[in-house]
Amino acid sequence: MKEEILEAIKQYETIIIHRHVRPDPDAYGSQCGLAEILKQSFPEKNIYAVGKEESSLHFMRRLDQIDDQAFSGALILVCDTANAERICDSRYVLGDKIIKIDHHPNEDPYGDLLWVDTSASSTSEMIYEFYLSGKDKGLKMSDEAARLLYAGIVGDTGRFLFPSTTEKTFSYVGELITYDFSRTELYDSMYELKPNVVKLNGYVLQNFTLHANGVASVDLPKDLLEKYEVMPSDASLLVGVLGNVEGIKAWVFFIEENDQIRVRLRSKGPIINGIARKFNGGGHPLAAGASIYSWDEKEIVLDEMDKVCAGA
Repeated sequence: MKEEILEAIKQYETIIIHRHVRPDPDAYGSQCGLAEILKQSFPEKNIYAVGKEESSLHFMRRLDQIDDQAFSGALILVCDTANAERICDSRYVLGDKIIKIDHHPNEDPYGDLLWVDTSASSTSEMIYEFYLSGKDKGLKMSDEAARLLYAGIVGDTGRFLFPSTTEKTFSYVGELITYDFSRTELYDSMYELKPNVVKLNGYVLQNFTLHANGVASVDLPKDLLEKYEVMPSDASLLVGVLGNVEGIKAWVFFIEENDQIRVRLRSKGPIINGIARKFNGGGHPLAAGASIYSWDEKEIVLDEMDKVCAGA
């Protein structure tokens, strides 16, 4: 499949790369890392990375602004996006051919070509593997591409702590760090928190609720976020904080936005992406996201979590 993708890339003059809405470092890392590899490898082609920008990820890369006409006859690559409805920038449908590159369960096999590897720690890891498979066929790595892919892998492995981190992951990052970029600066940009977010983190640790069967939950309604002057996207950065609490098997953050309540699910073992699918979402077995539209639905989510954890 990697060879087929490279052959498709060689055939097109314009290549436009997308990722999922509400991006994380792996979404930006895979999308923009691939864009940098292709720019380095094929300087004569038009290579664009598009979508709504996430201000907290500006340190990784700024995205390209292009007109609708650019999509005509273009090859579309979609990174790190399990479902077509979550592709950021709906203009992808205007392209000539669509290729899906992802490491989530392939429940929505959209696209003309699909490369899905659920054993990969991240889609950024897959992009580096794509480079390795094609480096004798014209693909070239750059320092900037290496920085972006490294950031994506670090983000989706939780700094190499998540079970998805494999021997192959360590082998790849060992090669990526030989390129010229500062890991210290990258870590600072990824993990430094604003003082108000740190204070909200303190609130979370003091106010999470421990339910039966090792389920924990945190409610972050809109008025609380306003009190701490924290955006919902910043609050989402705190979801992993309960992972170190003894006795918790799985946990959920309910983060209220203007039109919905984001449900951030995490687990130390029980499979929770099936729960996410029941509430307009999806994701990995141990890390998933969903949406509900009233606080009344919260109890239904918690009941589902309880069922999953009771048998774990």
